[in-house]
This record gives sequence, C-alpha cells and structure tokens, in this order.
Amino acid sequence: MIEYTPQNIRMWSLLGSCGAFGTAASALPEIDKNILILTADLCYYSGLTRFKETYPDKLINVGIAEQNLIGVAAGLAKEGFNPFVTTYASFASLRCADQVKVNMGYMKLPVKLIGLTSGLSVGILGPTHMCTEDIAVMRSIPNITILSPADCTETVKCVLEAAKINSPVYIRLTGSFNNPAVYKKDYDFHLYSADTIKNGDDITIIATGSMVFNSIKAAQILEKRGLNSTVINMHTLKPLDIEIIKKSCKTKLIVTVEEHSIYGGLGAAVSETLGAINRKPKHLIIGISDEYKHAGEYKYLLEQYGLSPEQIAEKIEKSYKET
Repeated sequence: MIEYTPQNIRMWSLLGSCGAFGTAASALPEIDKNILILTADLCYYSGLTRFKETYPDKLINVGIAEQNLIGVAAGLAKEGFNPFVTTYASFASLRCADQVKVNMGYMKLPVKLIGLTSGLSVGILGPTHMCTEDIAVMRSIPNITILSPADCTETVKCVLEAAKINSPVYIRLTGSFNNPAVYKKDYDFHLYSADTIKNGDDITIIATGSMVFNSIKAAQILEKRGLNSTVINMHTLKPLDIEIIKKSCKTKLIVTVEEHSIYGGLGAAVSETLGAINRKPKHLIIGISDEYKHAGEYKYLLEQYGLSPEQIAEKIEKSYKET
C-alpha cells in the first residue's frame, strides 16, 4: 500500500507526474483485482516498468494505435474489468475524441484515461505534442469526471480514487521532472471538493494542475506588496466545486490560472458559473494565449506564455489596481 512519507513524496516529485502515476499503478491491483492497464507503446514513459514486472498479465500494449486503445479498453470495461489507459494527453483528447465521446461519454463505460504530459511539459517536441486544449474537449463531453492534480502527491491520490469510480474519468497530468511539491506530507483528499491552501481577503486565485504551485508563489509575491490572496486548488474540473466559487465572490477580484488555453478550460468553467449564479466580481483568466508558439524547453515556454510566478503576480496586481 502507498505510504505518504517525506521520502516517497520527494521521490515522486523527482520522477514527475508520469513516474508518480506509475507508483500509484503498482498499488491498484490491491484495490481491485479487475484492474488492467493499457498503453499505446508508452510503458516506460508512463512509469509502468515496475508494474509490468510485477503484474505482466495486467499490462496490455496495443502499440501506436491510440484510437484502438480506447476501443480495446471499452470492450474490457464492458466485460467487467477496470481499465486504466495511458497515452500523451494530446492524443488522448484530440486524436481519440470520437472514441472518447462514444465509449466513455455516451456509453458511460468506466475507462480511466490518463493524459500524460499535458500542457507544455513536452514542448521541445512542438505543438503536435503540447496539449493546451484537452480540458475544453473533455468538458464538452457528458459523463466524464475530470481530475487535474496539483503535484505528484495529489497525482497518486487521484489515481487511487479513480479506481473506485464506476464511471469514465480523465486525469490530466501536468509538470515535468523535478515537479515542485504543493503537498509535502499526507493530507485529506476530497474528490469533488476544491482545497483552500491559503486564505486572504483581497483576491481569490483559483488554480489547477502545475499552476497551483506557481499561484502559491505569486500570492507570496503579492503579499509583500500588501495584497492578501486566497489560493484554491481546483483539482476536480468536472464536476466543478460550485460552492467554493460562490464563497470566492466576497473578494474584489477572482483569478483563474491554468496551463491550458484561456478558452474552454478552468477560466471558462468559473466564468460560466459566475454568470449562472449572477455574481459579478471581476474575473481575470490567466492561461495559454490563443496561439501556438515554437518548440522550446518547459521553463522557457512557461515564461513565453506569462505563467511564471512573477508574471502571474504582475498580471494580478495590474488587474486589481484597475478594478
């Protein structure tokens, strides 16, 4: 069984979110004997080497055939298995959109789809492998729970919780190796309830995935400038925690931060909610601008899109002063 020791948490952070998934995968058969893991020729990059050695009969590699991957997983789910599926997020959400819609959304089969290296973390491979559209695609398909863990510790918790859900799940993994830890010790993870990490009266920052850590750092910068921020980790993107958004309306400014397009992601979901509940605090959406930049290293691309802690803080301070 998984132990949330300081040593393990440090190791998961070094491995990155894909390695953390592999660690969690090795514990899945203890939760459900019907667990199977399928991959599109990404055993190593999914962190599944140990799982393959321990449970060789529970790992299926369909080869570089992502659409077929979803179909095979759906068939296995129909026969009573609990399949987890791994491929790059860009392929999982876009190349397989029809299969995801029909087999997961329409048929409601409990396939757990793991979107590896979402956002900009494999940006060195260019826009074909960067994935900044997956939340928008998955949100538009009914019946799919969308999880976006803040760090590697939460990645482990999301994977273990997903195994208990008898419906489709998409887990969006962001960040690269040496993924900074938001949670440095064990904590209570509540699947459908966002986690308030820091409280402040001036600004509410709602972040998801890799941007939770950067938002915490941005809040610390703002605090030195006299602005106190609440920081919320929105790890479940669908269904969204509506109640915590309602509570956020007491601050003068609501900010959403995500390593995803400014269209269709967390920012859009929060904006839709604010409109539905007829609350009108100013809302600033920080994310990937509506363009594809050239290939580059992860840190470089984050800065190109204005997603470093310093850049986030500057945007928030400017928007707050203009409110």
